[in-house]
Amino acid sequence: MPDRLLAIDVGTQSVRAIAFDPRGDVVAAAKVPIEPYVSPHPGWAEQDPAVYWAAIGDACAMLWAGGFDRRSIAGVALTTQRQTVVVLDRDGRPLRPAIVWLDQRRAEGLPAVGGRWGVAFRALGVTETVAAFQADCEANWIRTHEPAIWERTAHYLLLSGYVTYLLTGRFVDSVGSQAGYIPFDYKHQRWAAPGDWKWIVAPIDPGALPGLVPPTQSLGEVTAAAAAATGIPAGLPVIAAAADKACEVLGSGALDPSVGALSFGTTATFNTTQRSYVEAIPLVPPLPAAIPDAWSLEVGVYRGFWMVEWFRRQFGHPEEARAGELGIPSHRLLDELLASTPPGAMGLTLQPYWSPGVRVPGPEAKGAIIGFGDVHTRAHVYRAILEGIAYALRDGKERTEKRTHVAVTELRVAGGGAQSDGAVQLAADVFGIPAARPHTHEASALGAAIDAAVGLGIHPDVAAAVREMTRVSSVREPDPVAHALYDELYAKVYRRMYGRLKPLYEEIRRITGYPGTL
Repeated sequence: MPDRLLAIDVGTQSVRAIAFDPRGDVVAAAKVPIEPYVSPHPGWAEQDPAVYWAAIGDACAMLWAGGFDRRSIAGVALTTQRQTVVVLDRDGRPLRPAIVWLDQRRAEGLPAVGGRWGVAFRALGVTETVAAFQADCEANWIRTHEPAIWERTAHYLLLSGYVTYLLTGRFVDSVGSQAGYIPFDYKHQRWAAPGDWKWIVAPIDPGALPGLVPPTQSLGEVTAAAAAATGIPAGLPVIAAAADKACEVLGSGALDPSVGALSFGTTATFNTTQRSYVEAIPLVPPLPAAIPDAWSLEVGVYRGFWMVEWFRRQFGHPEEARAGELGIPSHRLLDELLASTPPGAMGLTLQPYWSPGVRVPGPEAKGAIIGFGDVHTRAHVYRAILEGIAYALRDGKERTEKRTHVAVTELRVAGGGAQSDGAVQLAADVFGIPAARPHTHEASALGAAIDAAVGLGIHPDVAAAVREMTRVSSVREPDPVAHALYDELYAKVYRRMYGRLKPLYEEIRRITGYPGTL
């Protein structure tokens, strides 16, 4: 009887097709690199939607060519990058390139929300937060700058909904994939009720939005057209999973709120799974989890481990060149760079706000490094980057604990940056609790496979599937001496930086217009 679970993972830089067995072990895998985006104008990030579909087909073809028997597949699940928008006409054809989540364009000059909602926002002190949501909403930009395309838009989808449509022929999407500037009610995990303010700031025709299906439930079946394009057998069930971060939390086995899931990805995040709705940052909602009726309480660093790539491009040429000569991944040499410096980077402290936030940090935020002396080298800068990201994620942990009254006692670390032993040890030292890695670095795809296993009845429920399909491969214990040092730097330096620097950030914003004012 078929029992293999095919997970399709559409990331920012690659597309993976990975087959798991009911124990959560990878039995076949293929990866197709893709260009993350093209930028026809500064700050834009777009991609032809056909690139994703073609890469899915190529990844599947690699599986079949490698000898994996597609007849062993019981079902399919999908996880994708979050917040990438695709608009289609009535015939289901893309009207323009997808707007990728890294896009920075804004719809400036929109009328402020008025009426009772405007009064309420002013009373709560969130007028600028709501205005930022409105300006960042991709629908508003298309409506303002491409009215002819907006007029023809019949389907407004996230990338997950678009790929689901191509697989099943249905305009449906998982509840667990909803994250972005859309009129979604995060508390009740459904489209917002009529009259809700979200329809004002994200004015999308409700009929253009997909139907929503909870994780572990059926989205439909693979169509003959999708089978022809990918080789996945027609008629196979497609089970709802969730967005990449939510699936990564599930694939890490972080079901209990006492387990914090760290994602060392382009966006670095701290997540816990909650069975009730709670906001770590007031008015910033938790996102749907990869399991029904649950939430991923997330605090993130928007340009988290992107900063490692930034360092690599700007200062890592010696490691890149040497890695090429040795034929090894450059992160191994960056680990050597990290090991050459002591915890605390000789006082060099970094605030990782290379991209501003909406509330924490505020829209005025910028990055900062303080404490330079003549002893500091680029190795200290690299350590300070990793420490700054870890400090910001620890701050997320403490906000979460304060709101939930549940202590986080262990960490699970996944994402590309988790391949660095030094980065995982550093996290354990900064947090002061053990940091474990899942048995596979494909945690996001594994989370999707877990949803598929439950939806197909291979495992009776999510808890049973997590017990069977996840486990820890290695654990890093915190070094007490390093943790004591980090405790002081975190409390007495890092935590004070934003408040001290915020007035200067605001002046920079006022004088230069960067980051953009509303």
